[in-house]
Amino acid sequence: MLERYFVRPQTVDHIRALWLGPAIEQYVAWLTERRIASRHVLRCVATLEHFNTFAQGRGVQAWDELPAHLGAFVEQRLRDRGAWCRSPKDRQAVLSQARTPVEQMLRLVVPGFVGTTRRLERPFHASVPEFFEYLQRERGLRPESIKQYVYHLRLFEAYLQRADIRELADLSPALLTAFLTEPGLRGTRLGPDSMQGRGGTLRVFLRYLHRQQLMATDLSRAVPRRRGYRQATLPRAITWGEVERVLAVVDRRTPVGKRDYAILLLLATYGLRAKDVASLRINDIDWPRAQMHVRARKNGHSTLYPLATGVGDALVDYLQSGRASVADRQIFLRAIAPFTPLPSSAIATRASHYLHVAGVEAPRAGSHTFRHTCVQRLVDADVPFKVIGDYVGHRSADSTQVYGKVAVHLLRQLALGDGEEAL
Repeated sequence: MLERYFVRPQTVDHIRALWLGPAIEQYVAWLTERRIASRHVLRCVATLEHFNTFAQGRGVQAWDELPAHLGAFVEQRLRDRGAWCRSPKDRQAVLSQARTPVEQMLRLVVPGFVGTTRRLERPFHASVPEFFEYLQRERGLRPESIKQYVYHLRLFEAYLQRADIRELADLSPALLTAFLTEPGLRGTRLGPDSMQGRGGTLRVFLRYLHRQQLMATDLSRAVPRRRGYRQATLPRAITWGEVERVLAVVDRRTPVGKRDYAILLLLATYGLRAKDVASLRINDIDWPRAQMHVRARKNGHSTLYPLATGVGDALVDYLQSGRASVADRQIFLRAIAPFTPLPSSAIATRASHYLHVAGVEAPRAGSHTFRHTCVQRLVDADVPFKVIGDYVGHRSADSTQVYGKVAVHLLRQLALGDGEEAL
């Protein structure tokens, strides 16, 4: 693998002869699998050569001793190369270039090594360590639902720290109400859905604390409930002409454009959720039969769709000319290394981006905008609501019936007295 990056055989022989030579070659193979740019691979190898010299100079005899010397190596690299640093950003770049390649290599060759990581501990991991296991095992929640608990409880934990509340036993109804009325991350008042999610999370968390005898009183009833009304909102659909405007602004000459164009077509044609698109795998497309299998939907079922010609062409264009050649079977990947699967949040963000670029105004613009538009188009075509619900994977008929409020042609019949046929 080293020959791919170094032309001179002497250089390859020199690296392989190093004490860390086998580890470096394994690391280079790992980088290659992730299609890391050649210049970055060369930079990482140079850092590891310095680390090899540093470790041997300190008398290290085994690879499992290396983590203990990583900090000293990073400090030395900062002393050697820190003279050109003119800002904290420059200093951070030096630290990252010294630490990251070594840590990545050590994760491959030293069992159990973790190193520094950006992953945050789950909220209340010290005081209530088994809460998230309870959500998974006893309540049977899916990882996507647990992420929402993590999100809201992380905000709650930060709020308690600002309020100088150190013990969960010190919680009070007034404190809970104050947290619920706090603005969101964007500094704006929480909407109805966000308020419902935050309140529901608190109630489950507080009931668990009382059950585990971490609180003497069950404060879950002290969390106010938002009064909600069935079908009180309107769908966030846009016109099909606006969908075509959005598709037209995508630059399909680039890998990112090829990927995003296929994503937008899937959202608009089938009304898929962002999660459904993110979970699509290459073997979910049955090319000979022109079918697409969407698995593990929100309602727990799977759906088999006919593969539309336009969608199929966009997928072929992306798979052949835009997608990185990696072992991962997920269809949609990041456009730059590391080529990991695209998360559902990124798909929602890309959809929102193109809606704004096209100048299409929609409430809470995102991937669900295209889902609403797909359903609205089917309603306008007089497709029965039961068929529409099955097509887009609605768990409840009420989720589909809400579109009847904007089915203008049916409402017009009701107003003119032909309601029996409309119903």
